[in-house]
Amino acid sequence: MSLFGQDRFLHALPERDRRTLLAEGNTHVYEPGEVMIRERDTTGHVLALLSGWSVVSVDTERGTRLILALRGEGEVVGDLAAVDRRPRSATVTALGRVEAVAITGDRFRRFLAAHPHATSLILRQLSARLRSADVERRSLASETVLQRLAARLVELAERAGRRADAGTVLELPLPQHDLAAAIGATREAVAKALRLLREQDVVRTANRRVVVIDMPVLILLAQGGSPHTKSAEKPPPGV
Repeated sequence: MSLFGQDRFLHALPERDRRTLLAEGNTHVYEPGEVMIRERDTTGHVLALLSGWSVVSVDTERGTRLILALRGEGEVVGDLAAVDRRPRSATVTALGRVEAVAITGDRFRRFLAAHPHATSLILRQLSARLRSADVERRSLASETVLQRLAARLVELAERAGRRADAGTVLELPLPQHDLAAAIGATREAVAKALRLLREQDVVRTANRRVVVIDMPVLILLAQGGSPHTKSAEKPPPGV
């Protein structure tokens, strides 16, 4: 399952429609760790994200948290409850400082009714989430923690990474317990998998910081391969 949305709703709208939608709401600033939308609440407003990153998560029956997605600038959150008028299906929390425009459910529905293209974008977004959820269920049933973690790190590197001399620095400050929540594993299992990746010189880690050193090996692991397979392909020194 991808943590990131495939289409940024605001960016996909014509500029005139985007200005019209944003004019329907009020701007709010959320500090890191602040809950923007809470699971099971009966509120119906939509948040159009102007800057920053937020985490979409749900509580499990075991009392743990499962991260479903990361949503950033140009995307909307809370649209499902606005469309079906049912309680919130997930919690949205600011990962860093987030600026967003809050639009009431009534105004958002009226906007969709008057702009068919926007409605089709929302439907496509909901469809993508359903397909992603199917992929996630298959992943949880058939892939190892190491494979799922490698796939997440590859995605984070590709979508939110910064090239540096040491490798690709993941810019999103996700601690180990959030990485665990993003792949449906325990923190202990993720710590063990990260230790293996460090020992194989695939990544380096520090406090809320991950640097991908060997992207080809990480991609290989995400596909179910072994780091030893890649190493075996390299010729010995001097050959």
